[in-house]
Amino acid sequence: MADTATTASAAAASAASASSDAPPFQLGKPRFQQTSFYGRFRHFLDIIDPRTLFVTERRLREAVQLLEDYKHGTLRPGVTNEQLWSAQKIKQAILHPDTNEKIFMPFRMSGYIPFGTPIVVGLLLPNQTLASTVFWQWLNQSHNACVNYANRNATKPSPASKFIQGYLGAVISAVSIAVGLNVLVQKANKFTPATRLLIQRFVPFPAVASANICNVVLMRYGELEEGIDVLDSDGNLVGSSKIAARHALLETALTRVVLPMPILVLPPIVMSMLEKTALLQARPRLLLPVQSLVCLAAFGLALPLAISLFPQMSEIETTQLEPEIAQATSSRTVVYNKGL
Repeated sequence: MADTATTASAAAASAASASSDAPPFQLGKPRFQQTSFYGRFRHFLDIIDPRTLFVTERRLREAVQLLEDYKHGTLRPGVTNEQLWSAQKIKQAILHPDTNEKIFMPFRMSGYIPFGTPIVVGLLLPNQTLASTVFWQWLNQSHNACVNYANRNATKPSPASKFIQGYLGAVISAVSIAVGLNVLVQKANKFTPATRLLIQRFVPFPAVASANICNVVLMRYGELEEGIDVLDSDGNLVGSSKIAARHALLETALTRVVLPMPILVLPPIVMSMLEKTALLQARPRLLLPVQSLVCLAAFGLALPLAISLFPQMSEIETTQLEPEIAQATSSRTVVYNKGL
């Protein structure tokens, strides 16, 4: 037994020293400090890295096994910190932190930009008809609903009826706001056709931002009713808190308002300038590819910035929670998974 413990200790020491450019590995902890915005930004760049979409099933199993070996002190000698951080990155990008089940590829945070960019391009197409407005708003909120559900706090079971209710509420709110704003713009006779077209390009933002809030609240309303699990500093379950659930939903809803700002506001401004250039006026077929690239760049910037506003594992003082939570632990603070 002593020899086994010595071997495991040596393996862990080897991992800690073999890779000088990587920080010492901590199982279940982020590689970058979460107390600063920059640290969270670096952390979520790893979470949304689209390269993890191409990780094979075999590579995922190897990553999970490597982390299990580290956890149980059976890590083979020579494993570096960089290898351990890479393994944890793969696991966090593919598996849900609460259920350890694989998240369907289009609904992972790493798939949000590749699968969401075509939808953003569709939302920002000029001269939208009523049918196209309804279609793109429906598709966008369908994607958002699935992403919200797939990345929810899953410490408590959520019935399918809650998902359907949230989905329908988000779609109806998005379509209603977008169609209503488009009708108002069309009836605003004091605007010139060029001004009307420019304003129409900004219609998707208030529609999407409002619907995103409805989407998050309706999709995760069960958390407000049941509460979410809160953990002490050692990762032990303290209890279930409805107050923590409110904080989790508020933080997530704020990120969903900030997220579409650069995506749906910057491209119309950029495109209104680019469309006046000689190149695009001479080659109008390039408009859609150029708009797609502009949307992709805006999306790639907006997503990590928005989700970095708050740590995924948020911390809250026990004095702010229910009395039974404060009495159940000696820790001054507890943490909870706010979801993404």
